[in-house]
Amino acid sequence: QVQLQESGPGLVKPSQTLSLTCTVSGGSITTNRYYWSWIRQPPGKGLEWMGAVAYSGNTYVSPSLKLRTSISTDTSKNQFTLQLNSVTPEDTAMYYCALNVLLWGQGTQVTVSS
Repeated sequence: QVQLQESGPGLVKPSQTLSLTCTVSGGSITTNRYYWSWIRQPPGKGLEWMGAVAYSGNTYVSPSLKLRTSISTDTSKNQFTLQLNSVTPEDTAMYYCALNVLLWGQGTQVTVSS
């Protein structure tokens, strides 16, 4: 069974870059038709899809985040990563990685604060 686990810093300072990693077990990130997403939920707000990387390596990013977001894979480690540049306190949220937006990791809390 595929499982996902997010990891990264819990606290990031404003203007810095947030880097999160999702480690996948029980399946390969290159499996056909698998899309690996990053989704976040700020406190008191709804879910926001940030972007995804496909099994093929193609990436898709939300237009609202396109200028400061990148998603990549490390197939040797069966991981995919999120980088969010120039963070502000508004980027404080629970961050999730997901497979086909159906199977989710447990999430990791990120707080942006000086």
